[in-house]
Amino acid sequence: MSELIEGLPDAVAIRCIARVPFYLHPKLEFVSHSWRAAVRSPELFKARQEVGSAEDLLCVCAFDPENLWQLYDPLRDLWITLPVLPSKIRHLAHFGVVSSAGKIFVLGGGSDAVDPLTGDQDGSFATNEVWSYDPVLRQWAACASMLVPRAMFACGALNGKIVVAGGFTSCRKSISQAEMYDPEKDVWIPIPDLHRTHNSTCSGVVIGGKLHVLHRGLSAVQVLDNVGSGWTVEDYGWLQGPMAVVHDSLYVMSHGLIFKQEGKTRKVVVSASEFRKRIGFAMMGLGDDIYVIGGVIGPDRWNWDIRPLSDVDILTVGGDRPAWRQATPMTRCRGTILGCTQLRI
Repeated sequence: MSELIEGLPDAVAIRCIARVPFYLHPKLEFVSHSWRAAVRSPELFKARQEVGSAEDLLCVCAFDPENLWQLYDPLRDLWITLPVLPSKIRHLAHFGVVSSAGKIFVLGGGSDAVDPLTGDQDGSFATNEVWSYDPVLRQWAACASMLVPRAMFACGALNGKIVVAGGFTSCRKSISQAEMYDPEKDVWIPIPDLHRTHNSTCSGVVIGGKLHVLHRGLSAVQVLDNVGSGWTVEDYGWLQGPMAVVHDSLYVMSHGLIFKQEGKTRKVVVSASEFRKRIGFAMMGLGDDIYVIGGVIGPDRWNWDIRPLSDVDILTVGGDRPAWRQATPMTRCRGTILGCTQLRI
Protein backbone atom coordinates (compact mmCIF):
# COMPACT_ATOMS: atom_id res chain seq x y z
CA MET A 1 0.00 0.00 0.00
CA SER A 2 1.50 3.37 -1.06
CA GLU A 3 1.38 6.41 1.24
CA LEU A 4 -2.28 7.24 1.92
CA ILE A 5 -1.90 10.88 2.95
CA GLU A 6 1.29 12.69 2.04
CA GLY A 7 3.46 13.37 5.07
CA LEU A 8 1.51 11.11 7.44
CA PRO A 9 2.32 7.57 8.55
CA ASP A 10 -0.30 5.15 7.22
CA ALA A 11 -1.33 4.24 10.78
CA VAL A 12 -2.27 7.88 11.40
CA ALA A 13 -3.88 8.24 7.97
CA ILE A 14 -6.10 5.20 8.63
CA ARG A 15 -7.37 6.82 11.81
CA CYS A 16 -8.19 9.98 9.83
CA ILE A 17 -10.08 8.04 7.15
CA ALA A 18 -11.88 6.11 9.89
CA ARG A 19 -13.79 9.27 10.81
CA VAL A 20 -15.47 9.44 7.37
CA PRO A 21 -19.12 8.21 7.49
CA PHE A 22 -19.74 4.73 6.12
CA TYR A 23 -22.07 5.90 3.35
CA LEU A 24 -19.20 7.84 1.76
CA HIS A 25 -16.80 4.89 1.62
CA PRO A 26 -17.60 4.00 -2.02
CA LYS A 27 -16.54 7.52 -3.03
CA LEU A 28 -13.29 7.27 -1.07
CA GLU A 29 -12.28 4.34 -3.25
CA PHE A 30 -11.98 6.66 -6.25
CA VAL A 31 -9.12 8.62 -4.63
CA SER A 32 -6.46 6.00 -5.42
CA HIS A 33 -5.72 2.30 -5.42
CA SER A 34 -4.19 2.58 -1.95
CA TRP A 35 -7.31 4.31 -0.61
CA ARG A 36 -9.48 1.56 -2.11
CA ALA A 37 -7.36 -1.05 -0.34
CA ALA A 38 -7.57 0.91 2.92
CA VAL A 39 -11.36 1.33 2.75
CA ARG A 40 -11.77 -2.41 2.23
CA SER A 41 -9.36 -3.39 5.00
CA PRO A 42 -10.24 -4.79 8.45
CA GLU A 43 -7.76 -2.28 9.90
CA LEU A 44 -10.03 0.62 8.94
CA PHE A 45 -13.04 -0.83 10.73
CA LYS A 46 -10.94 -1.62 13.77
CA ALA A 47 -9.80 2.01 13.75
CA ARG A 48 -13.45 3.17 13.54
CA GLN A 49 -14.10 1.42 16.85
CA GLU A 50 -10.98 2.90 18.43
CA VAL A 51 -11.71 6.53 17.46
CA GLY A 52 -15.41 6.28 18.35
CA SER A 53 -16.69 6.51 14.78
CA ALA A 54 -18.60 3.21 14.70
CA GLU A 55 -22.13 3.59 13.33
CA ASP A 56 -25.34 1.71 14.15
CA LEU A 57 -27.44 1.00 11.08
CA LEU A 58 -30.75 -0.77 10.44
CA CYS A 59 -30.79 -3.65 7.94
CA VAL A 60 -34.08 -4.38 6.17
CA CYS A 61 -35.33 -6.88 3.58
CA ALA A 62 -38.87 -6.70 2.17
CA PHE A 63 -40.91 -8.90 -0.16
CA ASP A 64 -40.34 -6.47 -3.02
CA PRO A 65 -37.81 -6.42 -4.65
CA GLU A 66 -36.80 -10.05 -4.38
CA ASN A 67 -33.86 -10.86 -2.05
CA LEU A 68 -32.78 -7.21 -1.75
CA TRP A 69 -31.47 -5.62 1.46
CA GLN A 70 -31.12 -1.98 2.41
CA LEU A 71 -29.26 -0.26 5.27
CA TYR A 72 -30.66 2.81 7.03
CA ASP A 73 -28.34 5.47 8.45
CA PRO A 74 -30.32 7.16 11.26
CA LEU A 75 -27.86 10.05 11.71
CA ARG A 76 -28.17 11.14 8.08
CA ASP A 77 -31.69 9.79 7.40
CA LEU A 78 -30.64 7.97 4.24
CA TRP A 79 -30.85 4.48 2.75
CA ILE A 80 -28.00 2.41 1.27
CA THR A 81 -28.81 -0.45 -1.11
CA LEU A 82 -26.78 -3.65 -0.86
CA PRO A 83 -26.02 -6.13 -3.66
CA VAL A 84 -28.79 -8.68 -4.19
CA LEU A 85 -28.49 -11.75 -1.97
CA PRO A 86 -27.20 -14.45 -4.39
CA SER A 87 -29.37 -17.30 -3.07
CA LYS A 88 -30.87 -19.60 -5.68
CA ILE A 89 -34.11 -19.61 -3.66
CA ARG A 90 -36.62 -17.20 -5.13
CA HIS A 91 -38.23 -14.76 -2.70
CA LEU A 92 -36.37 -16.14 0.31
CA ALA A 93 -38.62 -15.68 3.37
CA HIS A 94 -39.24 -17.01 6.90
CA PHE A 95 -35.48 -16.83 7.53
CA GLY A 96 -33.59 -15.63 10.57
CA VAL A 97 -31.30 -12.62 10.53
CA VAL A 98 -28.77 -11.40 13.09
CA SER A 99 -25.58 -9.37 13.09
CA SER A 100 -22.35 -10.47 14.70
CA ALA A 101 -18.69 -9.50 14.32
CA GLY A 102 -19.67 -6.59 12.08
CA LYS A 103 -21.49 -8.76 9.53
CA ILE A 104 -25.12 -9.56 8.65
CA PHE A 105 -26.08 -13.25 8.74
CA VAL A 106 -29.15 -14.55 6.88
CA LEU A 107 -30.07 -18.03 8.09
CA GLY A 108 -32.32 -20.71 6.65
CA GLY A 109 -35.84 -19.90 5.51
CA GLY A 110 -37.54 -20.99 2.31
CA SER A 111 -39.22 -19.75 -0.82
CA ASP A 112 -42.22 -17.45 -0.57
CA ALA A 113 -42.70 -17.48 -4.35
CA VAL A 114 -45.98 -18.77 -5.76
CA ASP A 115 -46.51 -20.46 -9.12
CA PRO A 116 -48.80 -18.03 -11.01
CA LEU A 117 -50.49 -20.91 -12.88
CA THR A 118 -51.23 -23.32 -10.03
CA GLY A 119 -51.03 -21.09 -6.96
CA ASP A 120 -48.69 -23.63 -5.34
CA GLN A 121 -45.63 -22.64 -3.41
CA ASP A 122 -42.68 -22.51 -5.77
CA GLY A 123 -39.60 -24.06 -4.16
CA SER A 124 -38.38 -25.39 -0.84
CA PHE A 125 -40.16 -24.73 2.43
CA ALA A 126 -37.03 -24.79 4.60
CA THR A 127 -33.32 -24.69 3.87
CA ASN A 128 -30.15 -24.87 5.94
CA GLU A 129 -28.20 -22.35 3.87
CA VAL A 130 -26.45 -19.44 5.58
CA TRP A 131 -25.24 -16.20 4.01
CA SER A 132 -23.12 -13.40 5.46
CA TYR A 133 -22.75 -9.84 4.23
CA ASP A 134 -19.41 -8.16 4.87
CA PRO A 135 -19.71 -4.33 4.81
CA VAL A 136 -15.93 -4.07 4.53
CA LEU A 137 -15.78 -5.98 1.24
CA ARG A 138 -19.41 -5.06 0.39
CA GLN A 139 -20.27 -8.55 -0.77
CA TRP A 140 -22.24 -11.66 0.23
CA ALA A 141 -20.58 -15.00 0.96
CA ALA A 142 -21.91 -18.48 1.63
CA CYS A 143 -21.18 -19.84 5.13
CA ALA A 144 -21.31 -23.30 6.68
CA SER A 145 -24.85 -24.67 6.51
CA MET A 146 -26.96 -25.21 9.61
CA LEU A 147 -27.18 -28.77 10.88
CA VAL A 148 -30.97 -28.79 10.40
CA PRO A 149 -32.99 -27.05 7.65
CA ARG A 150 -35.48 -24.71 9.30
CA ALA A 151 -37.90 -21.84 8.72
CA MET A 152 -39.97 -19.60 11.04
CA PHE A 153 -37.53 -20.13 13.90
CA ALA A 154 -35.97 -18.11 16.72
CA CYS A 155 -32.45 -16.75 16.54
CA GLY A 156 -30.19 -14.30 18.32
CA ALA A 157 -26.57 -13.36 18.94
CA LEU A 158 -25.06 -14.22 22.34
CA ASN A 159 -21.46 -13.34 23.19
CA GLY A 160 -20.47 -13.20 19.54
CA LYS A 161 -22.06 -16.58 18.72
CA ILE A 162 -25.35 -17.12 16.83
CA VAL A 163 -28.03 -19.36 18.33
CA VAL A 164 -31.01 -20.76 16.38
CA ALA A 165 -33.83 -22.80 17.90
CA GLY A 166 -37.18 -24.33 17.01
CA GLY A 167 -39.18 -23.54 13.92
CA PHE A 168 -40.25 -25.92 11.15
CA THR A 169 -38.04 -28.23 9.14
CA SER A 170 -38.33 -29.17 5.44
CA CYS A 171 -41.22 -31.61 6.05
CA ARG A 172 -43.16 -28.76 7.72
CA LYS A 173 -42.82 -30.45 11.10
CA SER A 174 -42.21 -28.31 14.18
CA ILE A 175 -38.86 -29.06 15.80
CA SER A 176 -37.19 -28.47 19.15
CA GLN A 177 -33.56 -28.76 18.00
CA ALA A 178 -31.19 -25.87 18.67
CA GLU A 179 -27.69 -25.15 17.44
CA MET A 180 -24.97 -22.53 17.74
CA TYR A 181 -22.68 -20.94 15.13
CA ASP A 182 -19.18 -19.55 15.63
CA PRO A 183 -18.63 -16.84 12.97
CA GLU A 184 -14.86 -16.91 13.43
CA LYS A 185 -14.55 -20.68 12.92
CA ASP A 186 -17.51 -20.99 10.50
CA VAL A 187 -18.78 -24.01 12.43
CA TRP A 188 -22.18 -25.11 13.76
CA ILE A 189 -22.55 -27.31 16.85
CA PRO A 190 -25.69 -28.78 18.46
CA ILE A 191 -26.81 -27.37 21.81
CA PRO A 192 -29.58 -28.54 24.20
CA ASP A 193 -33.04 -28.76 22.61
CA LEU A 194 -35.94 -26.55 23.61
CA HIS A 195 -38.05 -28.10 26.36
CA ARG A 196 -41.24 -27.44 24.42
CA THR A 197 -42.28 -27.10 20.82
CA HIS A 198 -45.52 -25.90 19.30
CA ASN A 199 -47.13 -26.00 15.88
CA SER A 200 -46.66 -22.25 15.37
CA THR A 201 -43.95 -19.83 14.34
CA CYS A 202 -41.47 -18.78 16.98
CA SER A 203 -39.26 -15.75 17.39
CA GLY A 204 -36.37 -14.72 19.59
CA VAL A 205 -35.42 -11.57 21.48
CA VAL A 206 -32.18 -10.96 23.34
CA ILE A 207 -32.63 -9.14 26.66
CA GLY A 208 -29.95 -8.87 29.33
CA GLY A 209 -27.61 -11.17 27.41
CA LYS A 210 -30.21 -13.96 27.33
CA LEU A 211 -32.10 -15.37 24.33
CA HIS A 212 -35.86 -15.55 24.89
CA VAL A 213 -37.83 -17.84 22.56
CA LEU A 214 -41.55 -17.18 22.14
CA HIS A 215 -44.10 -19.29 20.26
CA ARG A 216 -47.16 -17.57 18.87
CA GLY A 217 -50.15 -18.42 21.00
CA LEU A 218 -48.14 -19.57 24.04
CA SER A 219 -47.46 -17.51 27.15
CA ALA A 220 -44.44 -19.59 28.18
CA VAL A 221 -41.01 -18.18 27.26
CA GLN A 222 -37.95 -20.42 26.95
CA VAL A 223 -34.76 -18.70 28.04
CA LEU A 224 -31.12 -19.48 27.25
CA ASP A 225 -28.55 -17.86 29.52
CA ASN A 226 -25.71 -20.35 29.47
CA VAL A 227 -25.47 -22.95 26.70
CA GLY A 228 -24.06 -25.51 29.11
CA SER A 229 -27.03 -25.31 31.46
CA GLY A 230 -29.65 -25.39 28.68
CA TRP A 231 -33.06 -23.73 28.57
CA THR A 232 -35.36 -22.65 31.37
CA VAL A 233 -39.11 -22.10 30.99
CA GLU A 234 -40.66 -18.90 32.34
CA ASP A 235 -44.16 -17.45 32.19
CA TYR A 236 -43.79 -13.67 32.18
CA GLY A 237 -47.30 -13.02 30.92
CA TRP A 238 -45.91 -11.03 28.01
CA LEU A 239 -48.36 -9.62 25.50
CA GLN A 240 -48.43 -11.08 21.99
CA GLY A 241 -47.53 -8.75 19.14
CA PRO A 242 -44.62 -7.06 17.36
CA MET A 243 -41.68 -6.55 19.74
CA ALA A 244 -38.64 -4.31 19.99
CA VAL A 245 -35.84 -4.07 22.54
CA VAL A 246 -34.48 -0.65 23.54
CA HIS A 247 -31.71 -0.47 26.14
CA ASP A 248 -32.54 -4.00 27.33
CA SER A 249 -36.22 -3.14 27.86
CA LEU A 250 -38.95 -4.93 25.92
CA TYR A 251 -41.69 -2.99 24.11
CA VAL A 252 -44.74 -4.66 22.58
CA MET A 253 -47.38 -3.30 20.20
CA SER A 254 -50.80 -4.69 21.08
CA HIS A 255 -54.39 -3.47 20.64
CA GLY A 256 -53.27 -0.16 19.13
CA LEU A 257 -50.91 0.68 22.01
CA ILE A 258 -47.18 0.43 22.73
CA PHE A 259 -46.51 -1.25 26.09
CA LYS A 260 -43.28 -1.46 28.05
CA GLN A 261 -42.91 -4.84 29.74
CA GLU A 262 -41.28 -4.65 33.15
CA GLY A 263 -40.98 -8.18 34.48
CA LYS A 264 -44.52 -9.51 34.78
CA THR A 265 -46.04 -6.03 34.76
CA ARG A 266 -46.51 -3.59 31.91
CA LYS A 267 -47.32 0.04 31.33
CA VAL A 268 -48.71 1.95 28.38
CA VAL A 269 -46.14 4.12 26.64
CA VAL A 270 -48.06 5.70 23.78
CA SER A 271 -50.89 5.16 21.30
CA ALA A 272 -50.14 3.27 18.08
CA SER A 273 -53.68 3.25 16.69
CA GLU A 274 -52.48 4.45 13.27
CA PHE A 275 -50.88 1.03 12.73
CA ARG A 276 -54.05 -0.99 13.28
CA LYS A 277 -54.66 -1.28 9.53
CA ARG A 278 -51.03 -2.08 8.76
CA ILE A 279 -49.84 -5.71 8.68
CA GLY A 280 -46.52 -7.33 7.83
CA PHE A 281 -44.40 -4.50 9.23
CA ALA A 282 -41.20 -4.79 11.26
CA MET A 283 -40.65 -3.28 14.70
CA MET A 284 -37.03 -2.79 15.77
CA GLY A 285 -35.16 -0.91 18.47
CA LEU A 286 -32.09 1.21 17.71
CA GLY A 287 -30.55 3.70 20.12
CA ASP A 288 -33.35 5.45 22.02
CA ASP A 289 -35.88 4.73 19.27
CA ILE A 290 -38.40 2.16 18.09
CA TYR A 291 -38.73 1.86 14.31
CA VAL A 292 -41.93 0.68 12.59
CA ILE A 293 -40.98 -0.20 9.03
CA GLY A 294 -42.89 -1.09 5.87
CA GLY A 295 -45.80 -3.53 5.76
CA VAL A 296 -49.02 -3.40 3.76
CA ILE A 297 -52.40 -1.71 4.13
CA GLY A 298 -55.61 -3.65 3.57
CA PRO A 299 -57.66 -5.33 2.48
CA ASP A 300 -60.75 -4.55 4.54
CA ARG A 301 -64.50 -4.93 4.14
CA TRP A 302 -64.71 -1.77 2.02
CA ASN A 303 -61.50 -2.00 0.02
CA TRP A 304 -59.91 -5.18 -1.36
CA ASP A 305 -56.80 -3.44 -2.61
CA ILE A 306 -53.46 -4.23 -0.97
CA ARG A 307 -51.07 -1.28 -0.77
CA PRO A 308 -47.40 -2.08 -0.06
CA LEU A 309 -45.65 0.53 2.07
CA SER A 310 -42.12 1.85 2.27
CA ASP A 311 -42.93 4.13 5.24
CA VAL A 312 -40.70 4.38 8.32
CA ASP A 313 -42.14 5.70 11.59
CA ILE A 314 -39.94 6.34 14.63
CA LEU A 315 -40.93 6.49 18.29
CA THR A 316 -38.40 8.02 20.67
CA VAL A 317 -38.80 6.34 24.05
CA GLY A 318 -35.61 7.61 25.66
CA GLY A 319 -37.11 10.93 26.79
CA ASP A 320 -39.87 11.91 29.20
CA ARG A 321 -42.47 12.33 26.45
CA PRO A 322 -42.46 9.58 23.78
CA ALA A 323 -43.21 11.10 20.39
CA TRP A 324 -43.66 9.77 16.85
CA ARG A 325 -41.91 11.17 13.80
CA GLN A 326 -41.36 9.99 10.23
CA ALA A 327 -38.08 9.10 8.57
CA THR A 328 -37.21 9.00 4.89
CA PRO A 329 -39.10 6.06 3.34
CA MET A 330 -37.19 3.07 2.03
CA THR A 331 -35.92 3.90 -1.44
CA ARG A 332 -36.10 0.37 -2.92
CA CYS A 333 -37.78 -2.02 -0.49
CA ARG A 334 -41.52 -2.00 0.12
CA GLY A 335 -44.29 -4.22 1.43
CA THR A 336 -44.09 -7.05 3.94
CA ILE A 337 -40.83 -6.97 5.88
CA LEU A 338 -39.13 -10.37 5.76
CA GLY A 339 -36.11 -9.56 7.91
CA CYS A 340 -34.79 -6.73 10.05
CA THR A 341 -31.81 -6.36 12.36
CA GLN A 342 -29.25 -3.79 13.42
CA LEU A 343 -25.61 -3.66 12.37
CA ARG A 344 -22.73 -1.92 14.09
CA ILE A 345 -19.99 -0.90 11.66
